[in-house]
Amino acid sequence: MSDEEHHFESKADAGASKTYPQQAGTIRKNGHIVIKNRPCKVVEVSTSKTGKHGHAKCHFVGIDIFTGKKLEDIVPSSHNCDVPHVNRTDYQLIDISEDGFVSLLTESGGTKDDLKLPTDEALLSQIKDGFGEGKDLIVSVMSAMGEEQICGLKDIGPKSILEPSRLLYVCEEVILATVDVMEQPIAGLT
Repeated sequence: MSDEEHHFESKADAGASKTYPQQAGTIRKNGHIVIKNRPCKVVEVSTSKTGKHGHAKCHFVGIDIFTGKKLEDIVPSSHNCDVPHVNRTDYQLIDISEDGFVSLLTESGGTKDDLKLPTDEALLSQIKDGFGEGKDLIVSVMSAMGEEQICGLKDIGPKSILEPSRLLYVCEEVILATVDVMEQPIAGLT
């Protein structure tokens, strides 16, 4: 053994792994898998029988969740495959810039301005048309392996009459008025 000490400095946050291992034989249709370093949704799984020598093999057919390309892989069923951490988050659409970037309202009240409009023509036209008509839109953002993309849209109706800052002001007035009423003694109870 060596007398040297080894120090490793981790630059990643806890849980920052982009994938986790899962035995190939347990991955099912509609699950996720990494094929050729791309996050894919599994659309077909077939397992070959064990031969005289060797393992049973799983044949995976997947669709890249960001590009839509079809990818295939064959893995021994007892071996581990990488499975991507896939997250879906909803944000309210605030604005669309001229260069194709969107401004989204986060749950904490901040803005997220680093996403481009989707390349899918149908979804793109739904977003642009709805925004142009002044509707309140919620976009779903899929993220996996360091990539993010708008993948869905919900129309929650026409934009509210009050701007958010005015709405907050009105709510504060109502709360303050309620507090004033509660602090006054009620006739007949004193």
